[in-house]
Amino acid sequence: MKDYDSKGIPHTTPRYSATFSPDANSDIRRAAATGIYDIRGGGAKRKVPNFDDLLFLGASISRYALEGYREKCDTNVTLGTRFAKNPIELDIPITIAGMSFGALSGAAKEALGRGANAAGTSTTTGDGGMTAEERGHSSKLVYQVLPSRYGMNPDDLRKADAIEVVVGQGAKPGGGGMLLGQKISDRVAQMRNLPKGIDQRSSCRHPDWTGPDDLEIKILELREITDWKVPIYVKIAGTRPYFDTKLAVKAGADVVVLDGMQGGTAATQDVFIEHVGLPTLACIRPAVLALQEMDMHRKVQLIVSGGIRSGADVAKALALGADAVAIGTAAMIALGDNDPKWEEEYNKLGTTAGAYDDWHEGLDPAGITTQDPELAARFDPIEGGRRLKNYLKVLTLEAQTLARACGKNHLHNLEPEDMVALTMEAAAMAQIPLAGTNWYPGKGDF
Repeated sequence: MKDYDSKGIPHTTPRYSATFSPDANSDIRRAAATGIYDIRGGGAKRKVPNFDDLLFLGASISRYALEGYREKCDTNVTLGTRFAKNPIELDIPITIAGMSFGALSGAAKEALGRGANAAGTSTTTGDGGMTAEERGHSSKLVYQVLPSRYGMNPDDLRKADAIEVVVGQGAKPGGGGMLLGQKISDRVAQMRNLPKGIDQRSSCRHPDWTGPDDLEIKILELREITDWKVPIYVKIAGTRPYFDTKLAVKAGADVVVLDGMQGGTAATQDVFIEHVGLPTLACIRPAVLALQEMDMHRKVQLIVSGGIRSGADVAKALALGADAVAIGTAAMIALGDNDPKWEEEYNKLGTTAGAYDDWHEGLDPAGITTQDPELAARFDPIEGGRRLKNYLKVLTLEAQTLARACGKNHLHNLEPEDMVALTMEAAAMAQIPLAGTNWYPGKGDF
């Protein structure tokens, strides 16, 4: 039955175009008004197939479950067993991804070190060098070598427990980072050897190599500097994971870090975040196949990052063949970023808690993604470290619970046959059967 107005004209429900949606129209108006592309932080906001589209098949008659309170389920992992004299021994297979001092405050970097150390895992420097706070509170610290080379020096390389050569990042494959001038404080400028208060754009590729042969030379240089003691990671963005994994292994990597498009970033173009790269779910199986074909699976360790939120995500990534995962955005949320208690101040910035992504502006009310002394003083690194430790503990317990339910006494014993997919897309990406069948699309193809 139609509804009519006072003049007898039938009302109609407004219909938005699927192509020219309100969001698309807003972007067009902003571009027309400013002539500048949109820059923001965070990760992809579009919905893509992810770990939620997979389910575990718990034990029943055909599988024997483990008793949660009486039977062990181990979680330890060793990274860098291929060439390094001193591989990294972790209590849990959950590491902290690289986030720079500059993008994050010094106190936030300290909290990451405190929390990771208390949980028995590692943290990573990010761009811009090594801070004394993070090194001092991290028993296991990975030092990133990025295309920008900001803050890079041999002394810090030798202080690290592992080195991560960053070729690409999941949020912006093929693109460099940005650090706006308002976040380049005296200390950031000194560490990065940059002018204070001037916008900086990081390089999209390393200046001294153009391909895998040059990468091999760079890895050898790093091994000579560190006397072959520490593992060398190579971080690749999720774009061509099968080929890039093979090339990284061929170049001599001890560990491959694979970052999917749901991974976060401090600042880059919105068009990068939403339209470049592969979902994390689509990256893992091709990378594992590459390692298997080279007889390097579990010999060269695979760390997966990009959108890991829960113990279920951890368990599913390991079941698909990863040795460990890395978290970044989730770690920041655990510290207290985008907390609703700052809602009124987020509103003043024109946003809301949970949606704030203008990290590059340095106005974070939580004091985490800022260099403003007054804002940074709001954040307590000791409390932040405690919160991160608690979060890592819960992730580990959740992953153990799922592994025991599948009859596994170590997280690394989880395997693809322990899962099914809920959607055709997830089945094809993860190469596991659609629920209720023994089939998945595109079997054998990527």
